[in-house]
Amino acid sequence: MRTGEVFALNWNDIDLDNRIIKINKTVYAKDREENGRWYLGTTKTIGSSREVYICDTLYSVLYDYKKLQVKYKKAYGKKYKRYILKEVKNKYGKLVEYKVIKSQSRNNKNQMVFTRKDGTYAGTDIIKYPFKIIHHELGINCRFYDLRGSFATISLRKGCEIKDIAEVLGHKRIETTEKYYISSTLENKKHVIETFENNTV
Repeated sequence: MRTGEVFALNWNDIDLDNRIIKINKTVYAKDREENGRWYLGTTKTIGSSREVYICDTLYSVLYDYKKLQVKYKKAYGKKYKRYILKEVKNKYGKLVEYKVIKSQSRNNKNQMVFTRKDGTYAGTDIIKYPFKIIHHELGINCRFYDLRGSFATISLRKGCEIKDIAEVLGHKRIETTEKYYISSTLENKKHVIETFENNTV
C-alpha cells in the first residue's frame, strides 16, 4: 500500500473475518489548523481502489493491535482522542474529500487504525520518528514508500505473476510496476546468466 493509503485506514476498512483490506482512500495534509490538518480523499487513480488479502502474519499483527487499542481506550477513558470525518464539498455541492476533525463524541463510528496511544491521529507523521531512528541510528537509507518496491521485487523473484503484483500494488498498467518497482541486483543478473548456462550446456 502507498503511505497515504495505509494511514487513511479505519477499522471499517479491515475485515478480519474474511481477511480483506479495502483500499479506497488516501490521507494528506492541507493546512495547520488547530482542529486538524488531515484530509481523506480518493486514491491516486481509479485502479488504486482495490482489496488486498490479509496473510497470516499480518492478520496476527492487526488482531493483536486492535485488542491493544481497546486497552488504550479503556486506560485513557475520556482523555482518549476521537475523530469524525467532516464532508468538504466544492462550489457545485459535490463531495470532494473529508476533513479529519477531533470530536468529543464517544459514539462516532470513525475509528482510525494507526493512532498514538492516547488516540491522537497524526496521519503520515506517525512514521517520522521510527524512520528517523532507521536512518540515523541503524544507517539504513530508505523511506516507508520504498517497501512497495521491495515487496514487488521479492514477489516477482519468488515466482508471482507480474500482473498479480501490479493489481495488489494498485497499478493499472504492469509497465508501471516493471519500470519503477522491480529492482535488479548484481546477484539477480548473475542468476540470469547461470540459469541460461545450466539449461543450455
